[in-house]
Amino acid sequence: MYLGDEMQKAKAMTFYRIPQIGNLGLLLLWNFVHLIVNLWYFALGLWQTLESYLITGGLLKRYNSLDSNRVRYLAVVVDSKDAGQTLEVVKLLQHLEDIGIKHVCLYDPKGLLKKSKEAILEKLTCAKLYEEATKSDSPVRKYITLEFASFSDGKKAVSKAANYLFKKHYICEEQKEYICTESHIDEALKAISCARPDPDLLLVYGPARCHLGFPAWRLRYTEIVHMGPLKSMKFGSLIKAIYNFTKVHQNYGT
Repeated sequence: MYLGDEMQKAKAMTFYRIPQIGNLGLLLLWNFVHLIVNLWYFALGLWQTLESYLITGGLLKRYNSLDSNRVRYLAVVVDSKDAGQTLEVVKLLQHLEDIGIKHVCLYDPKGLLKKSKEAILEKLTCAKLYEEATKSDSPVRKYITLEFASFSDGKKAVSKAANYLFKKHYICEEQKEYICTESHIDEALKAISCARPDPDLLLVYGPARCHLGFPAWRLRYTEIVHMGPLKSMKFGSLIKAIYNFTKVHQNYGT
């Protein structure tokens, strides 16, 4: 009986330790995979930093033939946590001006950039608001035009456009059925003075890989590039992003 009890205890201990060994193996495997991924992103970050300095120094010749005129309108989305870094935003705009970008839309969800627009404009020698520039009759523009936008702007525009379409197609024309098309939305936005150009390229600064609520109707043919944190912004990475866009062939649908 004593020997049988010992064997039962040994079996119980074995069955008890098997899950523990399995969990330990999974934990070691997870840590190994996590280490490999961290090393990969660390090496990728080093290469991107080195590449940025090489581009800035003009050592990568293919980036010297950048045609910035291909980017007629550029949008920059900044995460709300980074939007308060006014000096970094000004530095970004100065880089864009040096590259040759003429029209820029600055967007953040909470509208912090709109509150800082006076400070931003003061630090830029050749900058005008988009609204003022469009009223100018001068065909030659040697300055960069800036549009400041936030999530609330898009929300108000949608509400006003929907109200306009409702009044026109339901109340005035008394239609029971109505199919809203893209041209109708464009018409409504123009009627309520909320029409703005569609960006050719949208650069996202922040942890999220999304447009953070930038008006969707302005992103119909827009290329979106995630640039990482604003504090890690580099001149060479800007050139690379814009250069890659100029080499993209876009097929527009009918």
